[in-house]
Amino acid sequence: MTITPKTIQIFLPGGDPRGIRIAEITTRIVQVIEVPRSLLHDFLQMPESNQVALYFLFGEADDDSDPKVYIGQTGDLRARLVKHNKEKDFWQRVLVLISRTNSLTQTHALFLEWHCLQATRKAGRYADQNGNSGSKPHTPAPLEADCLEIFETGHTLLTTLGFPIFDAVRQPASTSGKDEILYCKASGTDGRGLYTAEGFVVLAGSIGRKANVPSIIGTASERFRNKLMEAGVMRAEGDKVCFEKDHLFGSPSSAAIALTGRSANGWLEWKNKDGVDLDSLKRQTADETS
Repeated sequence: MTITPKTIQIFLPGGDPRGIRIAEITTRIVQVIEVPRSLLHDFLQMPESNQVALYFLFGEADDDSDPKVYIGQTGDLRARLVKHNKEKDFWQRVLVLISRTNSLTQTHALFLEWHCLQATRKAGRYADQNGNSGSKPHTPAPLEADCLEIFETGHTLLTTLGFPIFDAVRQPASTSGKDEILYCKASGTDGRGLYTAEGFVVLAGSIGRKANVPSIIGTASERFRNKLMEAGVMRAEGDKVCFEKDHLFGSPSSAAIALTGRSANGWLEWKNKDGVDLDSLKRQTADETS
């Protein structure tokens, strides 16, 4: 996705920022509407629900595994969402992509559904609930170009609303697009990671210690590590664990705990190749700037 300045408008039809939200880039015709499941009935009364649409059902993970998404398209959005409300339990919110000019066709929607599934699986951030995505639908070249432009707009709007479904967790925090690798070598580990705008990413292939120290056994830290194992984020290899994929943590400390199996201050455990810790690289630098 090309990163350029944009103006995005978010309209709250019910006045509640936690309720239905309609987002659009002011110069484009695509809208993304976010609907809490509890307000689905209200959305189905809106004229926007009577269009050809691409939609995303989002559900939070029950543990530290990836959040869930189901991607679909339909020419009868009201009936489809009513059906999903009865038959699918995992989701809490639906985001609907439509055209303000009602110009989205079934051909657009079929291609966008396929393309969004490919992009979701490539990013690896969400666990899709679709099963087989099928093959690329036949789409004339001019229409495919339209679809890719719609996808770019939808990508921006979904991310703005808090659903970065098409972005890998390994995103640089700096505007230059380059961030240095950080290392965690404590307690016999060999971890590699990145400090990003969203948190701390431990990179695939990082090696941690399998055993927990006695002081965290029976605590939230032990349960946290067990959930990572159960979710397939980490795999046991003898007395070590290996990260199967890039994984985003909320803080440098939780990333360090996952690797070391003990209490850890990630700001001090994670260091660059020259041995300078993350605290000196980021927090102290910010303080000096201030």
